[in-house]
Order: sequence, then C-alpha cells, then structure tokens
Amino acid sequence: MKIEHRAQAGVDEWEDIMSIFVGEFLGTATLILFGDGVVAGVLLKKSKAENAGWMVITTGWAFAVLIGIFVAKACGSPAAYINPAFAIGMAVKSGDWTGLGPAIAGDMLGAIFGGLLVYLHYLPHWKETEDADLKLAVFCTGPAIRNAGANMISEIIGTFALTFAIGSIFSKGAAPHGIGDGMGPYLVAALVWGLGLSLGGTTGYAINPARDLGPRIAHAILPIPGKGSSDWGYAPIPVIGPIIGAVLAGLAMIAVGI
Repeated sequence: MKIEHRAQAGVDEWEDIMSIFVGEFLGTATLILFGDGVVAGVLLKKSKAENAGWMVITTGWAFAVLIGIFVAKACGSPAAYINPAFAIGMAVKSGDWTGLGPAIAGDMLGAIFGGLLVYLHYLPHWKETEDADLKLAVFCTGPAIRNAGANMISEIIGTFALTFAIGSIFSKGAAPHGIGDGMGPYLVAALVWGLGLSLGGTTGYAINPARDLGPRIAHAILPIPGKGSSDWGYAPIPVIGPIIGAVLAGLAMIAVGI
C-alpha cells in the first residue's frame, strides 16, 4: 500500500508540474503573440496600424497581459505568472518556491514560441521593412538612450513597481474580502498599461525576462529577411534588472507586511 501511495503521489506531482508548465507556456505565448504583435503592427511597413504610436503599443500590451493571464489560468497554471521575475519576487515574499522551475521553463519556451507566431503572422511585412532595428524592436526591448547603469535602474524600478503593486492589489489591506480571479487580471492589466505610459519611455519596459529574452532568441534563429544583430550586448539588462527589482519588491512586501 505504501508503494502504491508513493507511486500515486509521484504521478500527481508530475501532473501538477506539467499542468503548470503547459499553462505558463500557453499563457506566455499568448502574451507575446498579442504584445509583440501590436509592436509589429505599429512598426512594420505596409501594416494597417503603421505609425499608430506609443498609446496603441501600451494599450496592446495591457490587453496582452490580460489575455495571457486568463489563458495561463484556464490551461493549468493557477498563479498565471507569465513572468519569471514576478514569479521569483512572489516566491521571495511567500517563501514558497513550489512549481517555480516548470513555471519559468514554460514562460521562456512560450515566449520563444510566441515570437515565432508573430513572425509567421506578419510574414510578408519583414521584407517590406528595410530598417533592421525596427524588426528587432518587434521582438525585444532596447533603450531610448543607451546607458547600461541608467537602463538597469529603469528595469529595476519598473519591475519593483509591477511586483509591489500586484502584491498590494491582492493584499488584505487593499481588499479585505479578497480580489476574485475574475477581477484580478483586469487590475493587473490596468497596472501594466499605467507602467507603460509612465515608465516605459526609457527602456521599453521589459519588466519580464521571458518577454525580452524569448523573442530575442526567436529573432536570432528565424530567417527574417534583412535582419541585423539581436543586440546581445544589451540582452542581460532586461533579464537581470527585472529579477533584481522583483526580489527587492518581495523583500519590501515582507518588510511592510503585505
């Protein structure tokens, strides 16, 4: 009986791991499809949304987060992180690191797959767009003014704000009776919209290592006509900065009792 119980426990644990992985994979793929998709629509030549501007991009990303959360939850990841930095920050706050590995793996692979989908969706437009930098900007972020220290600070502040604000939204102090699963994603999407409008102008507000690194990898390996460098020199900043910001936010939430 003990052997059977342990075997069943192992099966259940594996099913939980796979459920989290699949949910995060599909949720993050959706995030990138809609998020990088709106950037492609605004930047690529002969798109009907060409030159629509920053307001359209930030709004599109807010909807991308909203839809990505719902997909992740529906497909097996109750936490719906769709962001490795945020996942790490919340683990620091709670002390619970359960499921973090499959969640981060799902986020990274889902982001690469999402980049592939954006490439396929806008297939004729890559050739029409001569500027290699615009093509790269569809997939990943880049700074308005290249200054490694300042760019790192921007990503740290942006991700701290994201993580701390989400923790506050779902705290008992802000919502004594709790925020329901139905309302929560809309508030997070509004937060991301606000972050993009207020803080996104410096680095393009990656605030998510998977969102930046995954599509950057897709850019590097896809046969995009006339593409240039994937700018690997800048790539560590939108990975390391968000992780630092999220960890600091997790510690801050502990300190103030959120």
